[in-house]
This record gives sequence, C-alpha cells and structure tokens, in this order.
Amino acid sequence: MIEEVKLDEKESRLNNRKKLRELSINPYGYPLPYKPNTSVDELKLKFQDENNFNKEDIYILGGRLLNIRHHGKSIFADLLGVNHKLQIYLKKDELNEKFDIFKNYIDSGDLILAKGYLFRTKTNELTLHILDFHFLAKCILPLPEKWHGLKDTEIRYRQRYLDLFINHEVKQNFIIRSKIIKFLRNYLESKGFMEVETPMLNIIPTGALAKPFKTHHNALDIDMYLRIAPELYLKRLIVGNFDKVYELGKVFRNEGISTKHNPEFTILELYQAFADLNDMITLTEDLISSLVYHIHNSFAIEYQGKTLNFNKPFKKISFPTELAKKGVDIEKLRNDRDYLEKISNELKIPKENRVISHVIDKAFDELVKVDLWEPTFVLDYPVEISPLAISKNDNPLYAERFELFVANFEVANAFSELNDPDEQAKRFLEQQKLKEKGESEAHEYDNDYINALSYGLPPTGGLGFGIDRLVMILTNNVSIREVILFPALLPKK
Repeated sequence: MIEEVKLDEKESRLNNRKKLRELSINPYGYPLPYKPNTSVDELKLKFQDENNFNKEDIYILGGRLLNIRHHGKSIFADLLGVNHKLQIYLKKDELNEKFDIFKNYIDSGDLILAKGYLFRTKTNELTLHILDFHFLAKCILPLPEKWHGLKDTEIRYRQRYLDLFINHEVKQNFIIRSKIIKFLRNYLESKGFMEVETPMLNIIPTGALAKPFKTHHNALDIDMYLRIAPELYLKRLIVGNFDKVYELGKVFRNEGISTKHNPEFTILELYQAFADLNDMITLTEDLISSLVYHIHNSFAIEYQGKTLNFNKPFKKISFPTELAKKGVDIEKLRNDRDYLEKISNELKIPKENRVISHVIDKAFDELVKVDLWEPTFVLDYPVEISPLAISKNDNPLYAERFELFVANFEVANAFSELNDPDEQAKRFLEQQKLKEKGESEAHEYDNDYINALSYGLPPTGGLGFGIDRLVMILTNNVSIREVILFPALLPKK
C-alpha cells in the first residue's frame, strides 16, 4: 500500500528537503518571487497548432512534476495541469547552480513555479524552456510505480487526492460531474425554477421511505435526524405561494453500502404548482435527453458495453402488469396472507419484513428491475409504497407516480403530489401501523406538514433525481464510488 512505503524511499525525499533548507531554500514556497500568468491547460490549448514562438514571450505557471528524465547536462520533465501535461526543459549552462539543485534535490511529485518561453522539440512536442523555477511544495511520499500507476481501489478511495493526479480518467469523471450539475441548474433556471435551501437537520425524518441517521442537539436537548429527503419542506414552499422550486444537495440514509448506494448522496428535487405526473414525464424526458446530448453530443451512448438510447419518447410500462408477468399478483398479496408468505419465502424475505410494502418493493427489484435497460418509465405504483402521491382516479389502490429506470437502476422518481390533508393524514397513520409491525423504513407522521396542507396545496408535480447515478451512467462507471469524491469507507484499524 502507498502508506507503507519503503523507509529508504521516504528518507531520501526527507533528506532532499533537509538539503534544500540547508541551502536556505524554503521547500514550501513562501514567499513567492512571482505569480503565475497562465496555466498548463491554457498553454496546451492556445498553442496546440502553433510552431513559431517568440523568446520574449515569458510564461509563468505552476504544477506538479512527473516523469523527470535526466540527460547529462539537460533535464526533461512533465508539468501536470488540470487536464493536460506540458513538457519542460532545463539546461545546465543556463541555470548553473539551480540546475544542480533541480537535478539533486527535486523528486517526482514536487510542485514548482516554472518560468520560461515556449518552443517545439525535434519530435514536435510543445515544451517550456525553463529560465527560472521556484519550489512550491515537497512531495515526501513516493508516487506509484510509473507503468502500473495507482490501481488498488481501496487505496484510490482512501487517498483520492493521489488518485486524482495519478489517474487522469478519474479526474475526468468529476469534471463531467461538475458539468452535469451546472447543466441541471441552468436548465431549470431557464424553465423558471428557483433554487432554494431547506434544513439538513430535521426533527422528524420525512419525505422518503428510508432509515435516518440520528443525532442529538445539546442546546435544545432533543434528538434530531439528518434529512432523508427535502420533499415535505419544498412542498411547504408551494403552499407558501412559490410556483416552481428546486433543491440540489445532500441527503443521508442509514442503509447498506454497495456499488449503487452510499449513505450520503446527492439529489435534485423539484416541485411545480399547477402541474401533474404527465408534466413531470415531459420535463424528465426533455431534461435527461438534453443533458445526455450536452455531455456526449449524441442521444445514444455506451454504458458497460451496451448502447443506451435517450431519444424521446422513453418507453412506458405498468408496475402491476410487469410484476404479474413474473408471477406475482399484487391483489393476492393484499388479500391472502398465505400467498404473501409464499412470495416472501421465494424472495427470501426475513420474517420481520413480511409486510405488504416491503414484499411488493422486493418483488419488483428482483423480478422486474433487472430487465430494465433502456430508459423506461414505470407507472401505476401501489399506494403502499407511494404514501405521498395522489391515487389514480380509476383505481385508488395505485398512485399517480413513475420511476425512471436506466441500466437496471432507478434514476428518477415523480408524483402527482397528494394535496388532500385528510387523505395524507390517513396515509401517515397507515405508515405508522407498518412501522409498528416491523417496517423500519415506513414514513413518520408529520403533523406540521398536515397543517401546511390544510392551508391548501395546489395540484403539484414533483420530481427527484439521483445525481450520482446519472453521473455513473454518463461516465460509464459501474460503481457509485467512482463518481463520489470521498465515498463512505470503514476506518482503517
């Protein structure tokens, strides 16, 4: 592992740092004799086709040194920028003592300020001819071996700072993530949505079916919870006469960790007054397909060796119909305890979780979701797993809800929001009964939200996206840890 470096490698670097200090050179940069006037990336992009350079044009840039190559009285190295590397060249008879300092006391990974002019080598590589340099920071720990790099995923996640400058493709994941988030904000603002912020600390954990993280507020002497969703606060804002709001931020769910789950993750939730599920379908299709085209310049992309096509319209299927095709009858689950036990046994559901909502959810995940590859809207969700959505007029046991699935996992969830306070109170009470029967993820009763609904919530469409999963798809990653800068990990013993 990187932390368990050979003593002589680290000691050699420490000795180089000591020598620099003996020469009255601060290995940590201060004070700076000059400031950068450009960057590696700017130079690489600006002069990618340029062949005529003026020695009077002096550039100053900072970066990390990699691949130092000694050639007698000259030295070549790479200076690392955000997206690009730039070759630098040092000549002994020009730099004299400074050349010897670079040769003897600089190590791969060190950070420097470089000052010089541009030229092209005989192999046509853009290169900075160094006239002067200045130490910025000494790299004490040796970098991974040149040809094999940093491959151990455990180390990569624990030492993401190292992963980012060693593995270029990793940094690209997070550059694309930033572009995705910027696009989403710009898109929603162009549609008249206003970004808002709601509490991270909640007295009642509401807005989703999930286990919360619990904490304690000392001054108030009350237990509080990290939010599992911002939904009920955002709908309070619709009651408060905002018509289009969204929030993009973190939520926290005290559940298992897997390639598709992290206890702290990023979501986008939006709510639009005087809208319904059909409006959310239209918005979702346009937003997702526009995003894919913005990032990849195509509606068809490759994900894990298969094609995903985001051309509109997306496929639509019905939750109970698809489950029935797999041999599970939701009506029988509701009315026949023996049948519920039979299906629970087949799905290997623990005794304490054999309640209707959990069995329905588990059956769908294991029997239907695994076949949903192309972007697909799943409609007609049972009310047992949709406590915040309006029931369908033609069948009140099913909700005005969809989930969007891509590549076998959920990336979006939407409702025609339930706005009847009496019906919402009834749903909350039903959830409380499920909790008493052992369903730990059942929804809590939120009296203040019922109070807010009593002032009148207009017909409202609501939509939520899992940002991390969107990024996984658009960067062709199979693990959520590849698109979260610092994923949750067990502490090292």
